[in-house]
Amino acid sequence: MRPRRSVLFMPGSNTRALEKARTLAADVLILDLEDAVAPEMKLEARTEVAAALRAGGYGRREIVVRVNALSTPWGRDDVAAAAAAGADAILLPKVEAAETVSAAVAALGPAPAVWCMLETPRGILNAAAIATNPRVTALVMGTSDLTKDLHARVTRERLPLVTSLQLCVLAARSAGITALDGVHLDLDDDAGFAAACRQAADFGFEGKTLIHPRQIALANELFAPAAGEVDWARRVIAAHADALARGHGVAVLDGRLVENLHVDDARRVLALTDAIAERTK
Repeated sequence: MRPRRSVLFMPGSNTRALEKARTLAADVLILDLEDAVAPEMKLEARTEVAAALRAGGYGRREIVVRVNALSTPWGRDDVAAAAAAGADAILLPKVEAAETVSAAVAALGPAPAVWCMLETPRGILNAAAIATNPRVTALVMGTSDLTKDLHARVTRERLPLVTSLQLCVLAARSAGITALDGVHLDLDDDAGFAAACRQAADFGFEGKTLIHPRQIALANELFAPAAGEVDWARRVIAAHADALARGHGVAVLDGRLVENLHVDDARRVLALTDAIAERTK
């Protein structure tokens, strides 16, 4: 299990940002060759990102490269460069069909993994098919573009996006892969950012994509199991083990029924807690 609580976009054309990223507490860094890079800087950004990947020094952080779409003049060369330089995954923008993933996999060869951004209505409706490709290991919500395409309003509660968010999680869970929430654009709205993180965690997202390092600490906190949750998980496992030892298939803990499904979730919580502890050593 790899923690993916905080997933920070970094502009691939900014050498200072790529250097600073080596010191940040983000679980994942997305080195961006797409939206964050002007057309006239695309080739330079690709060179910068490849050099940064080869230089290393990112420690336990997972390194993903968001490439330009394969239909653009830069996409296929972006994919080849990211794979050759040793990225952990490539992030495909605006994926709308399983065929897009197949084309990227054919261009990549045996490595790395593929992440897919769902940021259009068609992409959301095809999320389950997109997630079935065995090379896909994460679905990433592109909530800003999706809101625009839906002609929806931006609200604190994100009600216009609830169906899309849940479809993303359903597709990810059905395929056994990661689901990541979209970015929060208002850097002065700490309360709104926290609310969005809590909502996403409640829905089942493993983490949130970020646009600024100041968002990392809160994302790391809110997508990690709380102390009470960890304590409950340990007690669930112990109570169920005790019940089995006495010949019972279920247990009662603090008045609540505990059975296998609760034990499975408790083990997931403890595995994530251990992975976070290992990540921060």
